[in-house]
Amino acid sequence: MKLLWASPLPPVRSGVSDYAVELLGELERVAEVRVVRPPGWEPPPGWSLEARMVEEDEGPRPDELQLVHMGNNPHHEWLLPRLAQPRTVVVLHDAVVHHLLVEATVARGREGRYGDMMAAAYGARGAVLAGARRLGITGRRDPFLFPARTAVLGEVVGAVVHSRWAARELARDVPTLPVVRVPLAAADPGPVDRTALRTELGVAPDALLVMHLGFLTLEKGMLHILGALAAARRRGEDVRLVLVGEGREEAAIDAAVSALGLGDQVTRTGWVEAEQLLRLPAAADLGVVMRTPSAGETSAAALRFLACGTPVAVTALHQFLEWPEAAAPRITPGPAATADLARLLAAAGRTGWGERRAAARQAYLDGHRPADVARGLVEALARLSP
Repeated sequence: MKLLWASPLPPVRSGVSDYAVELLGELERVAEVRVVRPPGWEPPPGWSLEARMVEEDEGPRPDELQLVHMGNNPHHEWLLPRLAQPRTVVVLHDAVVHHLLVEATVARGREGRYGDMMAAAYGARGAVLAGARRLGITGRRDPFLFPARTAVLGEVVGAVVHSRWAARELARDVPTLPVVRVPLAAADPGPVDRTALRTELGVAPDALLVMHLGFLTLEKGMLHILGALAAARRRGEDVRLVLVGEGREEAAIDAAVSALGLGDQVTRTGWVEAEQLLRLPAAADLGVVMRTPSAGETSAAALRFLACGTPVAVTALHQFLEWPEAAAPRITPGPAATADLARLLAAAGRTGWGERRAAARQAYLDGHRPADVARGLVEALARLSP
């Protein structure tokens, strides 16, 4: 099979960039792959695919399928025109792309284009929503109620998603579009010295370590996480929280930490390099991946924890429910989330989680290793090929 791959690439700080690095090497073993050079892109040190790079204006050849990888942030804006090219399959990493649509239109002063696209996707409701935005009226849940998938799909010949939930959503929106599910890929960290990692982080061997990976925002359940930590502290438990990543709301998070008196229990690492990101989750007793509303993203952060054999608490919504409960205990979305997580921390402190750790590692091994995903992707694309 011959493929033209178009996605953000390192050093862009995007989960799709990490995915590209971890999957492309394996995909080259089972297919002939060319990679589109993103606009203004310079290869990072050690980049191994330079010989296969083609310029941004290159389209798919007659014997190629083009894979266009879409996320929900401005790093993917340059890819939108490629969705109208022939023999193109979209890999939908987020089931909600409304935020990207806003960045590509309204943020560029093209309110009329946004209105046209929303009206085409949702009829009168979309036109009213666009009209309200022109008046400065927007709702926090608007993007999730109007995910705008059909507005950006163009003339693609098929779609690849990572969860059964996303496949159902897309089939409901575009019943005629062929859709296949291929699990998300993540590199295997291999054997990791967990004790040494905890020492590096300054965490005692008998402390309960909770970890959050990814972009730091209050919408990712941060206040619930801090509330559960405060409850554990009141019970006299030695619980630590490590926040791995960066974000626009770091000051607000620091203020909440201070207000709850948790300054000595919370550590922020900031952005970490890819090699360290693979290993760090092994230090934790529990990962936490919470988001309400959910954009339907297949959480690479959750998969990082599972790859390290670390159970991860997830919001009981949509695609997160597809992980085995033993590996991914559920947190009720809404006000009850703090209490749910506090109870989970108490249980972890009493019993330890040998069985949960084994279940977490097995959940990763069941189809998420890059070599397995590369083979599965080629098989799936063969079914979509026009």
